[in-house]
Amino acid sequence: MIVIVHGILLAFGLILPLGVQNIFVFNQGVLGRRYMNAVPAAFTASVCDTLLIMASVYGVSVAVLAFDWVRYILIVAGVLFLLYVGWSVWKNSAAAERADLRETFPAGKQVAFAAMVSLLNPHAILDTVGVIGTSSLRYEGTERLAFALTCVAVSWVWFFSLAFAGRMAGRLDQSGRGLTLMNRASALLIWGSAAYLLYSLTD
Repeated sequence: MIVIVHGILLAFGLILPLGVQNIFVFNQGVLGRRYMNAVPAAFTASVCDTLLIMASVYGVSVAVLAFDWVRYILIVAGVLFLLYVGWSVWKNSAAAERADLRETFPAGKQVAFAAMVSLLNPHAILDTVGVIGTSSLRYEGTERLAFALTCVAVSWVWFFSLAFAGRMAGRLDQSGRGLTLMNRASALLIWGSAAYLLYSLTD
């Protein structure tokens, strides 16, 4: 029981802060005409988190990140990608107030984009490895598996709930002004994350 509570608290602590993954899944919920339109994004983000969590718990990603050159490549790629994501979010903010332009990405593009913001985000990888991976070391055998599965379950519940919350917000904000402001604030946040990552290369 303690293992499960630990997993729930830790996973929620990592997943709650506003990040690129959360922004993308929420936006797809807001823009979709139906909840199901945002499911590909929520499903992909959940699968990617599952892969990262299981890899961190069982040591695969820790071994990879032990090499400094892997960390540098990861950060540089992440900076470039975050700059692109921020530009895309800012550009799409202008369309938020036009009902005829408010629609989700096609399913295939949602899957590809959600996978990229999940697996090319150095913050997500380093946090998962550093927090969940390290915390799992206190457990062995079935307890470690229970800890990992609890973190995975939190991730799945969170992303599907986030898509639903986005859908509800989209219904309430028919004008699209709220989404426009949120998108622009999100773009600035994403660019700030890119700048911080670039600065971390000097450490």
